[in-house]
Amino acid sequence: MLLKIALPNKGRLSEEVRELFNDAGLEVRARGERALTASLGGEFEAIFVRAQDIPEFVADGAAHAGVTGWDLVNEAGRELDHLMDLEFGRCRLVVATREESGINTPDDVRNGSRVASCFPRLTQAFFDKRGQKVTVVPVSGAAEIAPHLGIADIVVDLTSTGSTLKMNGLREVATVLESSARLVACKGNTPEAQRKLEELTLALGSVLAARGKRYLMANVPKKVLGQVREVLPGLNGPTVVDVLDGGNFVAVHAVVPSKTIYRTVNALKALGCEGILVTRIERLMA
Repeated sequence: MLLKIALPNKGRLSEEVRELFNDAGLEVRARGERALTASLGGEFEAIFVRAQDIPEFVADGAAHAGVTGWDLVNEAGRELDHLMDLEFGRCRLVVATREESGINTPDDVRNGSRVASCFPRLTQAFFDKRGQKVTVVPVSGAAEIAPHLGIADIVVDLTSTGSTLKMNGLREVATVLESSARLVACKGNTPEAQRKLEELTLALGSVLAARGKRYLMANVPKKVLGQVREVLPGLNGPTVVDVLDGGNFVAVHAVVPSKTIYRTVNALKALGCEGILVTRIERLMA
């Protein structure tokens, strides 16, 4: 049984998704750059569609699962099984207004205000929950220009750093939703499909767990082993192995954060450790 996985067809999200699947051993093999489908390691088939259409494709059963932004999943409002957070493509859906508007919090938004957004459903739900009556103006893109054109007083738009909003003279006043890339699945999948999706989730999760980690090995003097344990906590503490004809040394193995590897190596050298080796980790299953 070949499972269909809906993936974004373009953009930064598409690139990151392809990299993740490739790293998990599910190489994306397409016949060409414009191909609408591709093989994913033999057990899965990728179908390439617009990121905003993926929730609909999956909910309707055209694909067994898909990867898209959590913002788009919520905007679609379809019932889907959330399998995992892929931890990239992070952004926020925010309420923003002009610097000179006098609006500092959502409470300052007056009834009757016009709000422009590419996410009309989420926008309406946000203000309805607060009991504020606004008119939502759906736009297809570049919502940040709406206040300057008089189309709307306020915008609800995606931002990752806030720089584009500031560049256009806008200021955030509230966060509607935190978003990132998610793996979602159809609720009507068969037990066999669910099993395969669990295996897919495990494979992708092992790659994500390995990111930002390094595998470190070192020959450690036995007399400083206690101090080395503090330097190398590892996942469950370092692994200590006797070295053949090692004398006063033992071999210590540990998984450590890559961002601290420079300080870790220097600390080990200061304790008299030798033969220090650091390698990348492709997949990690705790």
